[in-house]
Amino acid sequence: MTARRPDPDALLARVQAASARARRGQLKVFLGASPGVGKTFTMLEAARAHRAEGLDVVVGVVETHGRAETARLLDGLEVLPRKSLDYRGTVLDEFDLDGALVRHPALLLVDELAHSNAPGSRHAKRWQDVEELLAAGINVYTAINIQHIESLNDVVASITGVKVRETIPDAVIERADEVELVDVSPDILQQRLREGKVYVPEQAGRAIERFFRKGNLIALRELALRRTAERVDAQMRGYMAEQGIRETWATGERLLVCIGPSAQAGRLVRATRRMAARLHAEWFAVHVESPRDQRLNAQEREDILRALELAEQLGGRAVTLSGQNVAEELLAYAREHNITRIVTGKTRRPRWRELFEGALLDALIRGSGGIEILAITGAEEDEAQPRPAAPAEPRRSSTGEYLATVGIVVVPTVVGMLVRNAGVLVPPIDAAMLYLLAVVVAASRFRRGPSLVASLVGIASFDFFFVHPFYTFSVTDVRYVLTFGVMLVVALVMGNLTGRIRNQAEAAREREQRTSSLYGLSRELATARDRDAVVAAALRSLRDTFALDAAVLLPGEADAVAPVGEPPYPLDERERAVAQWSFDHDQAAGRGTTTLPAARALYLPLASSGRTVGILGLPLAGAADFRDPARRRLLESLAGQTAVAFERLALAERSRESEVEVEAERLRTALLSSLSHDMRTPLASIEGAASTLLQDAEPDPAARRELATTIVQESHRMGRLVANLLDMIRVEAGSLQVQKEWQLLPDAIGVALLRTEEQLRDHPVTTHFPTDLPLVPMDEILLEQVFVNLFENAAKHTPPGTPIEIGADAHPGEVVAYVADRGPGLAPGEEETVFHKFYRGGTGGGGIGLGLTICRGIVTAHGGRIWAERRPGGGAVFRVALPISGTPPQLVTEEAEWTAPPPSSS
Repeated sequence: MTARRPDPDALLARVQAASARARRGQLKVFLGASPGVGKTFTMLEAARAHRAEGLDVVVGVVETHGRAETARLLDGLEVLPRKSLDYRGTVLDEFDLDGALVRHPALLLVDELAHSNAPGSRHAKRWQDVEELLAAGINVYTAINIQHIESLNDVVASITGVKVRETIPDAVIERADEVELVDVSPDILQQRLREGKVYVPEQAGRAIERFFRKGNLIALRELALRRTAERVDAQMRGYMAEQGIRETWATGERLLVCIGPSAQAGRLVRATRRMAARLHAEWFAVHVESPRDQRLNAQEREDILRALELAEQLGGRAVTLSGQNVAEELLAYAREHNITRIVTGKTRRPRWRELFEGALLDALIRGSGGIEILAITGAEEDEAQPRPAAPAEPRRSSTGEYLATVGIVVVPTVVGMLVRNAGVLVPPIDAAMLYLLAVVVAASRFRRGPSLVASLVGIASFDFFFVHPFYTFSVTDVRYVLTFGVMLVVALVMGNLTGRIRNQAEAAREREQRTSSLYGLSRELATARDRDAVVAAALRSLRDTFALDAAVLLPGEADAVAPVGEPPYPLDERERAVAQWSFDHDQAAGRGTTTLPAARALYLPLASSGRTVGILGLPLAGAADFRDPARRRLLESLAGQTAVAFERLALAERSRESEVEVEAERLRTALLSSLSHDMRTPLASIEGAASTLLQDAEPDPAARRELATTIVQESHRMGRLVANLLDMIRVEAGSLQVQKEWQLLPDAIGVALLRTEEQLRDHPVTTHFPTDLPLVPMDEILLEQVFVNLFENAAKHTPPGTPIEIGADAHPGEVVAYVADRGPGLAPGEEETVFHKFYRGGTGGGGIGLGLTICRGIVTAHGGRIWAERRPGGGAVFRVALPISGTPPQLVTEEAEWTAPPPSSS
């Protein structure tokens, strides 16, 4: 038998799960069948053993219930002080979660996991405190009884007759790293009760007669053993998965429970959860919104919402569908998701209603095919519980609709009477058709009530005006009774059809509004280019969709969240703390949740790519504002799109930073390459000339002068290279400081000509400057460098003997200088490329290719322009345009005319 290759995805998932477990603390649960079995005692014994081994053990909260043996085990253990909370004048002592997080022991004991915290605590339940401790990396020991597990709550109630109010989700037990069953026989437990080791003697007697009856203890013990066996089975299957041992069955079970407006919906959910746990199956809780939901009262709607919430708490997937036929929608969803069993409740409706409206169970059985259908009866206590019968206010037709209906029916009467008065006989069948048409028109325009009135008025008018004997309601021909019945049935059918179509239209309109909201937000977010635009689009969408003025809080320094702009509600320190907790733990908190529910607003994390990028604060008028699954899903969709937009902005910013880093690295590499290449030649020349001077004790004066000249020239060349590099760094860093003064541009050009006299000695230079050139605001030193670079480029890239023309002209609002040569010129498309960094042109000529880039940076800093042109007849022209802004000072002109000093070689 060949070994199977492990699934890489499964291996990766296990590695990721192991990594996540390594970051979290370890949770051990001491599970008992009932109070008094010794859970706390066993937990303290284990803690003392770890303490003896040198482990840092702290008691967070332990309830001894007055048991001396248990209290003695606390000796020698560090006990964390409790936190006092004032609630309606009463001081309550609670577990100090913040103190435990600050103390951060290796092992913390937290008793009574299902305990409900006092109002004002951070979390509503103690198991939520434990979740935060585990997330902080603290190992926790805790204890719980079997009746506190949510999915077993109603089973324990049916056995003991006691409804336990404090429960924990099954997922808490399932995520525990270790579960230890603390078990004693019912006889020993009853003996402990009689000896006063569980309760005081007065309470023990009543407890034995009620909760602690031997039959109850046996049943609870079996539940605890079964639950532990399920845990062991899960560990075995986990080991098989880790070892690559594949299951022998091809597919697993999938369960679907139907959620309807019934008090037993919660019981159906719990029963399905138990079946799914035994079968190790995925399960769904599905409610189908149909036109009948329009007639549900408030209590029935609440039953549906609670059942869906319970399903999510127990680990199921809550789904809400829309459709006309509930059975067809359920079966279609079941086939789409490979459901193997559908769980539904037995109907309690009268038989006559099933005949007219149809029975869901019968429809499911007929259309199920290979899907098993399980019908579960409701508990007797559910039937006995009083239910408020406050029906939802139906939408009533207005008086105007009834009057309009009567007006529609009057039309055939008037028409028929006019025709009869004109001497034309109106057969009763024609009159009936006219009234039937009027009834259909009324039914298509109005609701069931007006359509029924139209039918009755039409029948009465038809009988009174067109059935013999006229103008009486007596009927001599019994055949007209059938006509009256047909008209009535048509009105009822049309009214029902119209109502159904109207409900469908309203549902479609609501879906269209949701889709439109999502589309509108996605379109706005796609065009948002900064954080403020994303925030404005998200807040506008929430305002239009939910009529809520929300707040967006984004992280700043040390990941402390702060509102963007002015929040629409008071955001005090308490509210900020709730928002910060939601951001840190990536969980919803505040109003309408079980975490810090006393807050003013609901705080929803904006999560994208596995991390939280912000918080959405929603001030709610009531805690149930977003309990409706459709509204909650729409809210989460809007929040998800907003989070994706923030993530996109962050990625774009990181991309820009990466581009800058890449460009900077390329610049550094090019600079180092240029330095190593271009500085090698002048350094070698200087080194050679200096070595010759040192070696020759009495050099020839001419040779000595030539060597000294070489050293000076090469030093100047190196100085220019370094100056260009420094100027480029200043331009790239944006630190180029321009000190503008009103000056004549020919002055700066003349100084540049003097500085480049040596480079231009082989080129005839001509200048042209009109005498009326205006003053220009400029930094003379920087502009001199611009023209020095232009002159050097002209000399370097043109053959010796070719002329160079330099001049300037006045234009409206600016002065344009130019440097023209008759060299090889520029290739097509090279007019812009020559200004790029490190571009040296096709003629080579040395240098590092930064001169023209520096020129553009300096001219741009002056607010001007520089560009290159191909010169007619050959050569290139470089033009520099400098703006004239402001009012120049008055000049005192001299009689002498300024002439630029020409180079000695021209």
